[in-house]
Amino acid sequence: MSYNWGIDLGGTKIEGVILEDGNHNKIVDRRRVPTESHKGYQDILRNILKLIDEMKRASGLEPSRIGIGTPGTIDPSLGVMKNCNSTALNGQPLQKDLQEALHIDVNMSNDANCFAVAETHFGIVKEYFQNPKVVFGVIMGTGVGGGLVIDGKVIGGVHGIGGEWGHNYMDKSGGVCYCGKTGCVETVISGPGTERYYKSISGEEKKLKEIIERYRDGNDRFATESIDRLLHFFGMGISTLINVLDPEAIIIGGGVGNIDELYTLGVEEIKKHTFNHTLETKILKPMLGDSAGVFGAALL
Repeated sequence: MSYNWGIDLGGTKIEGVILEDGNHNKIVDRRRVPTESHKGYQDILRNILKLIDEMKRASGLEPSRIGIGTPGTIDPSLGVMKNCNSTALNGQPLQKDLQEALHIDVNMSNDANCFAVAETHFGIVKEYFQNPKVVFGVIMGTGVGGGLVIDGKVIGGVHGIGGEWGHNYMDKSGGVCYCGKTGCVETVISGPGTERYYKSISGEEKKLKEIIERYRDGNDRFATESIDRLLHFFGMGISTLINVLDPEAIIIGGGVGNIDELYTLGVEEIKKHTFNHTLETKILKPMLGDSAGVFGAALL
C-alpha cells in the first residue's frame, strides 16, 4: 500500500491530506491548522510541522516524502522562497528547513500548479480527456497566476516561474504592479484590477460582485465598460496561452473565474485573437473547489 501526503500552505490556513494509492476518493486523514503568517516565518514553519505530527498520530503512518503547495515558488538558484503573497516566506529556505526537520524529501510547487495538476488528474479535465498532453490552470482572483501540466506533470521551469502568465505585460491602464512592472495581466483582469478601473471611471468604490450585478442589470454604463474591458483582455490573455502552448484544456479558477460571462462572451473574445480558424481548446470551470490545492500537493 502506498500513501501520498500533501500540504496546502495558504495565507490563513494550512491543510493536510493523506491519500491511499494516490486516490482522492481514499482519504486516510485530512485536517487543518491556522497559518498565523502574521507572526512570522518561524511560526509558519512550526505550524506546518505541527500539522504533520497530528496527521502522523491520527493515521499511524510515517511519510516517506511530502508534497507542499505554496503561495509562491522556490528560486532554483538560491533555494529560497520568492513571489509569495504571504511575504514572511520570501527569502526563506522553507524546503531545506522542512527536509532537515522531517528527514525526508519535500517536493514543493506553487498553488496554481497544484490546482492545475489536481484538476487534470481528479477534476474537470477527466470529464473530457483521459490522457491530455497539455493542460493550463488559470487562477483569477486577488491576483492572476497559472500552472502548466504536460503529460500529467507540473512544469516549473528553469527559474521556477513556469505558468506565471499574470506578470506579462497587458495594458498600461492596469497601473503599477507589486512586482515593479506596469500593466501586468494581474493589474488588469484580477478582481482588484477591475474594481480599480471601475473607480477610476465612475468615482465610486464597488466590489466586483456588485459591478457584475450592475453590468447584468444594464443600468450602469461604468459597470458595462468595466466588465466589457475585463472580457476583452481576458480573451486577449487566454489567446496568448493558446497560441504558445496549444493546450487541450484551460481551467479557470479563482473568484473571478466564477463569472459566467467568461465562458460565453469571454470565449468569443478568445476566438478573436487565437491563431486558428476554430477554437478547439476547452475553457472549463474547475470541479474540485478548495480541495484542488491539497490534492495537487499530494500528487507532487
